[in-house]
Amino acid sequence: MYAIVEIAGQQFKAEAGKKLYVHRLEGNQGDAVSFERVLLTDDNGSVEVGAPTVAGVKVNAKIVAHLKGDKVEIFKKKRRKGYKKLNGHRQSLTQIAIESIG
Repeated sequence: MYAIVEIAGQQFKAEAGKKLYVHRLEGNQGDAVSFERVLLTDDNGSVEVGAPTVAGVKVNAKIVAHLKGDKVEIFKKKRRKGYKKLNGHRQSLTQIAIESIG
């Protein structure tokens, strides 16, 4: 069984026992979180699509860790003008483990 769930404005495919990296969530390591914006569920071929969400279904997960993603470097340059600018960014992420869908 899997579900398409909206977490922090993005859609993810959640299956029991899988781990996901999502945008930083509130809470400490080891806390339980639940997501109620389930957009679709599939239980061995029986697909239920929500309009906009599936009623009565939520995804339960546990926060595994808070971490930062890989560094993305932004480099701007204008030729023949001597203009160069280097900037970097590391996204704050949360790793969650999906415990159950139901």
